[in-house]
This record gives sequence, structure tokens and C-alpha cells, in this order.
Amino acid sequence: MKPYRNIWLMYAIAFLQGMVFYGPIATLYRQAAGINIFQITLIESISLALCLLFELPWGIVADRIGYKKTMVFCFMLYFISKIVFWKADGFGGFLTERILLSIVISGVSGVDSSILYLSCKKDQSQKVFGIYNYIQTTGLLIASVVFSLFIKDNYRLAGFLTVCSYGLAAALTLLLVEVKGESEVRPGVSEFLALLKRIVKTKHLLLFLAAVALLNETHQTITVFLNQLQYVKNGLSNTAIGYIYILVTLAGLLGVFSDGLTRKLGIQKFAVLLYTAAATACLLLGLTNSPWLSVVSILLLRISFSLFQPLQTELQNRQVITSNRATELSINAIIIDGVGITTNLIYGRLAEVNIIMPMFSGVFFCILGLLFFKLWQRGIKGTVFRYTKPRN
Repeated sequence: MKPYRNIWLMYAIAFLQGMVFYGPIATLYRQAAGINIFQITLIESISLALCLLFELPWGIVADRIGYKKTMVFCFMLYFISKIVFWKADGFGGFLTERILLSIVISGVSGVDSSILYLSCKKDQSQKVFGIYNYIQTTGLLIASVVFSLFIKDNYRLAGFLTVCSYGLAAALTLLLVEVKGESEVRPGVSEFLALLKRIVKTKHLLLFLAAVALLNETHQTITVFLNQLQYVKNGLSNTAIGYIYILVTLAGLLGVFSDGLTRKLGIQKFAVLLYTAAATACLLLGLTNSPWLSVVSILLLRISFSLFQPLQTELQNRQVITSNRATELSINAIIIDGVGITTNLIYGRLAEVNIIMPMFSGVFFCILGLLFFKLWQRGIKGTVFRYTKPRN
């Protein structure tokens, strides 16, 4: 019998971890504490590099000790990282926070989605992933409203409230039910290397992971960091930025429709639509000096990403062939993060020169991602990824 309690607990955890009260001014928060945009993206790249380093041991540990224990440890550490962020002052503090976050991300990588995937019926998994992202976005929306109405310029208060939310989320992990079954062979370094070798030899899977990384990192860098520079350049205040962030967060709720749209349009048409929309958004950001057109473009990029996430998570889980799901998904994360290290450094260096330049590079990365996605589909020939309506 499926432990449906896990799904509701994961939804609650997602809601609480979505409540990042400093989200609307994440870049401005860091700049006020003494670091510049290149240092921010450099820290992000270091964080991704550390994620690569930690993925091997964490993927093995998660499959050995179970998913619940992994979640408990990682989310307790997540809570600590938010305390560090709240108190951070300068490059060293924010780097320390990101180092802790790297341990968390690599530890949770594949584990959270595995818990959801193994706790629901297989024909409902993409829907569950969509709701999971929807609820996390709802938490972010509420936090954004609180920021715009009450916090405003008090950056440190935003950091403190985020600490409180993440503390509650960490406590809820103690109530999860273990869903990791016993595999005949417990994963070790040799099993990890064997899986890595298989994935590296599977060229179409590499193309898929690269495609995912290019869209993910374009969205992450532009909508989390560079958007605020674009708004400030166009003369918007912190209060206005907060309200815009609410709109962008609301747009993220549309991810819940990913499953229905995928079934209606098919994977290929839906992917083409999302990558094209993301590339168009980046192009508009590079061309415009209008604050409102910038907002529309950020909204478009956010919607594209939000609709893509449940789909790519579902497709990654479908391509797992071993019982050591967390280990296999961790290898996927290594490849995705490897691409992200490069794109982050490119975006950061270009932003130091001119805010327009990383926007145009986003166009290139989205088009390249679409090309990789189509090549992946050609490689798997769509045989096991056709959507059918679930049986009643």
C-alpha cells in the first residue's frame, strides 16, 4: 500500500520551504551585504562544483541509509544554512551558506522526487510533481506578499522569517515514512561508476540532461539574480520589485497544468513551445528598456520553466532502470550541475560588462537546449514516452 501520508507531508514541507521572504530582493540583499554580481555568480558556480563533488557519496548514502534519514539530515542542515545566510556579511559568509546548501542539494537530489514517485500511483506522478511545485510556489507567493506589505527595506527581517519557516520544514521531515525498498546489491563506488559509465555511453540521455540544464540555469540566473538589476536599471523601487515578484510567483503556479498540457500537446510540441517561449523572453529582455516589457518577459520565462519542471522530473524518473533510484538520479544531477557551472560563470561575467549581454546569451542557450531536446527525442524514438490516458 502506498504511503500517501508522505505526499501530504512533502506538500507541507514544500510550502514552508517556498516561504523565502527575501526572495524579491535576493540580489539586493547580497549587494547590501557587500558583494557584487560577479561574486554572486562565482559563489553559485562554486556551489554547483561542490554539488558535483558531493553527489557521489550522497547518492550512495541515500540508497544505503534510506530516503527518510537523508531528508531529515539534509533539511536540518538546510535550516542551519538559512541561519548563516541571515547573519552573513561579506563574501565569506555567503560562500559558507552556499557550501552548506551544496551539501543539502546534493543530498536531497533525487531523494525528494523518489519519495513522491514511490508514494503515489505511477500514472499520477507528473500530476503529483506539478502540485508539489505549485505548493512550493504558493509559499513563495505568500512570503512575497508579506515582504511587499510589511518588510519592504528591512532585509535582515526577511532573512529571519525565512529561518523560522525552514525550521518548521525540517521538523516535519521527522514524520515521513520510509519508502526505500531493499535492493539485492547495495550501491557502492563500483556500482556508481558502472551507472556513470552507462549514462555517459547513452548519448541521447546526455543530450536530455544538457537540455534540462540549459533551460533551468537560464531561468535561475535571470529570474533570481539578473532580473533585479534589470528592474533597478529601469528605475523601479524595492516596493515595486516586491509586487512584481508576487506576479512572477503567481505565474509559477501554472506549473500545475504541465501534466494536462503534456497529454494534450504531446512531449515534443510542448517542449518546443516552452523552449521557444523562454528564448523569446530572453530576447525581449535584451532589447527593451521598458520596465513593464521587462516584467512581461520575466513572467514568460517563469511560466516556461514552471511548466517544464514537472515534465522533466517525470522524464528523468522514467529513465531510471535500477533499484538504486537516488544514485542514478544523482548522476543525472552531476551532469546538469556540470553544465550549470559553465553557464553561471558566463552569465556573471557578461553581466559585469553590460546587463544586456547575458540576456542575449540566454537566447542562445535556450535554442541550444531545444536542439538537444529534439535530438534526445529522436534517440529514444518516443517508444516509451508516449502519453496515454490512465485507466479508471
